[in-house]
This record gives sequence, C-alpha cells and structure tokens, in this order.
Amino acid sequence: MSGLVKAKKYNWKDSNMALFGSDLERQVKKESAQTEPAWEGAGQEVGLKIWRIVKFEVTDWPVEEYGSFYNGDSYIILNTYKEGDSEDLKYDVHFWIGKTSSQDEYGTAAYKTVELDTLLDDKAIQHREVQGAESELFKSYFEKLMILEGGAESGFRHVVPDEYKPRLLRFCGSRKNVEVIEVPKHESCLNPNDVFILDLGRTLYQYNGPESNKDERFKAMKFMQELESDRGDAKGEVVESDELRSSHPFMANLTDEEPDDPDIPLEDEERKLYRLAEHKFEQFKAGEEISKDDLASDDVFLLYNGKEVFVWVGANASREEKRNGIPYAHSFLGGECGKPNCPVTVLSENQHSKAFDVAMTA
Repeated sequence: MSGLVKAKKYNWKDSNMALFGSDLERQVKKESAQTEPAWEGAGQEVGLKIWRIVKFEVTDWPVEEYGSFYNGDSYIILNTYKEGDSEDLKYDVHFWIGKTSSQDEYGTAAYKTVELDTLLDDKAIQHREVQGAESELFKSYFEKLMILEGGAESGFRHVVPDEYKPRLLRFCGSRKNVEVIEVPKHESCLNPNDVFILDLGRTLYQYNGPESNKDERFKAMKFMQELESDRGDAKGEVVESDELRSSHPFMANLTDEEPDDPDIPLEDEERKLYRLAEHKFEQFKAGEEISKDDLASDDVFLLYNGKEVFVWVGANASREEKRNGIPYAHSFLGGECGKPNCPVTVLSENQHSKAFDVAMTA
C-alpha cells in the first residue's frame, strides 16, 4: 500500500493560478459543461454533493465519506439550498485543496468549479478552501470534518494486517463542529487542550488531554467505537493524562519524525478594501472608513481582513471578471499579504453572503 500514498508536497502556494483563469471566457462554455457526466443532476435539488478529482476527471465521492478529505487530493463541493419561503434554488460551490494535492488536481478542481457555476447560470457563490484554513461556512456542512494523510487510495476503514499505516488523529472543537486532523506521530504534536487517537490498525488508543472538553472526548470515543465495529477485531483503550508515561504503548509507538513547519496562522487584521484596476487590486480604503456605499456596480472589489478574502463583482462588471475572481484573489494573497491559505469567496452584486455582510460591517 505504500506505493499508493503520495509523498511529494507540491508548492501550490507559489503556482500561477491564472493558468486556468485567463482564458475562461473562451474555455468555459455552458454547452461544454452540459457534456460533463459528473454534473448530471447537479443543483437540481436541495442538499450537498461532493466530487473528487482523479487524473483530470470529476468523480463521485461516496456519501458515507462526506466530511472526510485526504490531503493528497482536491475536491469540489456543491451546496444547494433555499432561503425562507422562496422556491428558488441557491448555490455555494467550493473547491478544496489538500496540502499535497498536485497542480493538475487543484487546477482541474478550480477550472471545473467555474464550469459548474456556468452550468448553474452563474448563480453560485464560488469559494476556494485550503486544508487547515477552511471557512466557517465550509465547516458548517459537516458534523465532523476529518483530514487524513495521503490520497483516497491509501484507505482508512478497511485494514489489511501488517500493511496498515499507523495514524495519529487530533480531535478539536466543540459539539457543533469537531475537526479530526491527522498529524505527525510526534510527541510535539500532542497538547493538553485536545483529544488524540493513535490508530495502529488492530489497536486504538484514545488520549484525553487534561484540558480537553467533553465534546472532543465524546466524539473521539464514538469514532473509536465506529472503527472497532468496521474492522471487526480492532480493540480500543482510553488513556488519561496521568497514565501517559514514556513506557506506555501510546508513547512508545510515536516516531522521531519531526513535523513540517506550520502555515502562517490566520489572524484578524485591519480591514482593507481594494479595487480592481488593470487586472490587479489597488488599495482603496481601510479600517472604519469601509462601508457598502463604497461598492460600485461598474467595479470589482476585494475585501481582506486577515482571515478571509471576498471578491465582490459589480452587476455591470464583465462575466470574465467573476470567472477570474479566484485567480485574482490567489495572486493577491500570494503577493502583498503573504497568506496564500486564506479562504476565498467570490460573489456577484446580486448574491447574498452572510459572511461578507459581517466582514463589511465589522
């Protein structure tokens, strides 16, 4: 199985995202989108639909795996919903980039996201999500968001004796949104605030950090019980902090492999509003001076607050400018602010986003 796990880490942060955005007016046509088999039935009824990118192809992601993502892959997520008493269908379409996903995969995901929006008559709000910096909207879709190492082929639930790759999983969050993230099996990745499961295949250890909350402990216990059931003869054990000594199997099975350098954390900054000019964003206003009155229908604006980026496309701007919103934002994030992992949202003047409203009035 080791040959199925992607080890190479691609430097997506420095890539030219415009390579799939510059010719979108020519490349992405509704007629072309209608010939994509994966889009059959997409957006026709309320609910969540997820696809995974495999060798330039859009493939269905099993419903039972919704909420689980592999860092070697890229995915497209469509949420179809209604607001209030209206019968009109509304859409949010996200593409999610795993940290070791290849340029081919995330490029295809980005391209196909725009194609799907075209099929939906440009009614979707577009989002770009990066592993470890997902938006609150994206997280809200899942009771449990789980990020695992490798690609989907590496497997998880079905264990082959002597071939299973041990994993250390960190449980963090609250009852509403508990995140499960695979972390390096190194002591430095442990902390007192979270719960951890060391998954050795047939044996599972749950370590409850002394300051972890009851929701994290409950979710971890439920998860461990599910794995025991799925694998038949797997057995789990709970370890409290006073039991965690170097001789305990939990600690003895950790490795000396040092974890990678972490991404730059996303933190609140002074709000800044930029206006698009000659395919680049130029600062327009900052701080408390920003208001919705600044937004003009003939222009495209970018709002940045340190944690998220919103590209607002005026009603009189060109369709190409909406379709290039994510590449424009990617260039901005990788340049001036140096936070390429920020979530990105692209919306038109006639679309409503609660997160954008909050960011504009904060």
